[in-house]
Amino acid sequence: MAFFLISPDLYNWVILPALIFVAQIANVCMETLRIVFLSKGIKYLAAIIAFFEITIWLLAIVGVISNLSNIANFFAYAFGFALGTYVGLEIEERLSIGMVIMRIITTNETSAGIAGFLQTEQHGTTVLDAQGARGGVTMIISLVNREDVPRITRFIEETNPDAFFSIEDVRYVNQGIFRPRKRNPVTGFFHTLARPRKKT
Repeated sequence: MAFFLISPDLYNWVILPALIFVAQIANVCMETLRIVFLSKGIKYLAAIIAFFEITIWLLAIVGVISNLSNIANFFAYAFGFALGTYVGLEIEERLSIGMVIMRIITTNETSAGIAGFLQTEQHGTTVLDAQGARGGVTMIISLVNREDVPRITRFIEETNPDAFFSIEDVRYVNQGIFRPRKRNPVTGFFHTLARPRKKT
């Protein structure tokens, strides 16, 4: 009975825009995560998220279209989209799903320290002699968990602030030495699914 006591103005200008706002945040969060999962090759989880994503989107868009003269619905939809993008990226960053390959180019004097640090941290490491624009350099290649990247980059910046490094996602691997992950009951499932697989 309480529902019918809500005034139409309160529903149209406060409750409905708030519902659209929350629905759009959830929708865009799911969209962001779905794209990330697709890029990691987690097809089944991406498909499940897509189902709920489009369902929530339909509910939100129906709320907007049901009253096109209500500008509050439009602003709620737009702000929900913007905030949902930010929240989705924050969630993805917190999950730190998957692995990346790091290519570090540094001077021969500091390469041993960086390579030794990576090996001590149980990351498989390949060290190559290379020729740069200013002379001889060392290239260090390592496959690392995304959650370990901040710690590694801090060490590189402390050891050799002028070192060049690049980071890119990895989808498939054949074999290698991988640092064991810390078990986390919340994110462990996603990390297991996102582990680079052997390409067949």
